[in-house]
Amino acid sequence: MTTATASSRSTIQQFDRYVIPNYGRYPISLVRGEGSFVWDAEGNRYLDLFPGWGCNILGYSPPRVVKAIQEQAAKLIHVPNTWYMEPQGQFAEALCTRGFGKAFFCNSGAEAVEGAIKLARLHTPEKKYKIITFENGFHGRTFAAVTATAQPKYHDGLGPLVAGFQYAPTNDLGAVRALVDDETCAILIEPVQGEGGVNLPDDGFLQGLRDIADEHSLLLIFDEVQTGMGRTGTWFGYQQWDVQPDIMTLAKGLAGGVAAGAIIATDAVSPSLRPGMHASTFGGNPLACAAGVATVETIEQDGLLENCRQMSDLFRSIFESLQAELPIIEEVRVKGLMVGVDLTIPATPAVGKCMERGLLINATHDTVVRLLPPLNVTAEQVGEGCDIIADVLREMAEEAT
Repeated sequence: MTTATASSRSTIQQFDRYVIPNYGRYPISLVRGEGSFVWDAEGNRYLDLFPGWGCNILGYSPPRVVKAIQEQAAKLIHVPNTWYMEPQGQFAEALCTRGFGKAFFCNSGAEAVEGAIKLARLHTPEKKYKIITFENGFHGRTFAAVTATAQPKYHDGLGPLVAGFQYAPTNDLGAVRALVDDETCAILIEPVQGEGGVNLPDDGFLQGLRDIADEHSLLLIFDEVQTGMGRTGTWFGYQQWDVQPDIMTLAKGLAGGVAAGAIIATDAVSPSLRPGMHASTFGGNPLACAAGVATVETIEQDGLLENCRQMSDLFRSIFESLQAELPIIEEVRVKGLMVGVDLTIPATPAVGKCMERGLLINATHDTVVRLLPPLNVTAEQVGEGCDIIADVLREMAEEAT
């Protein structure tokens, strides 16, 4: 072991020897980040408009979060949940007073979804266990979460899956109604489908799900792993549509890049997650909660909800103008700082071409260029990144003709 920065090549060789190769990785070792920029081992700088797959909601090394982690690490890193700890209570209050209900903490989005599924089944009569989810959704990689994910590619080779999940087309209330029966306990949906391509709900769809849930005494669960913590321009995505769920899952940007997840449940539902039925050893640890409190403070004190809304409008304006120029752009979908540019051709080549030009982005659902910039991204950075994307898409359009 050494404290010196290794080259990308030597790090890759170390991975080849000791790390299971279950991820497709780019041949670059990242070593340092600040704001929207990140540097590799060779000193090359990249503008990152997809930092941490949305987890770095304040960019790299946000000062308040760094300071909170340093101070908390000197006091307590981990305490089991058999004890009270001040940072967990503070973080729960910060989230629930900006949203609703009470919080349970875990470490990831998949864990939060698993807990929400348990809570839904625990809260309803024993015979009611089925949960309706939606095509092109994504809820995580653990067994119940991956079963809830209605994309067959994530199920390949994993059967038999968890019983009780039924899939409906998004924006089809009639299909949802047709699936409800005496064994249905809940409806689970992302307010905005992220991995599925930044797909937005039709007007009235989420309210329609709330109505169906109320009519049949079902729980409505919003998976806000991507849409939470200001990503859409409000603290939580449900606030964009004024449709409150019974249960909400959070993760990704929850603690400014530190691993953290949470379930938020209404006061009526939360008691059903009773002692002995669920737990998370590291969930709600002081380090993650201190980082979470600092994340909330940064968003609020730096006016980042407003910045999110302003930069959202800027992205939309730029990409809609580009759409008028390039026939390969099928649709532009933007909600806050969730940006999807849907192409008529595969989007993956754009990732490599942008990376060669010093820009990091993502491609999802085969044809969608996806961006999840930090809430503190600047207009200058938006312009710089979009200029690169525009050049790349023009090049790809020319190659496609």
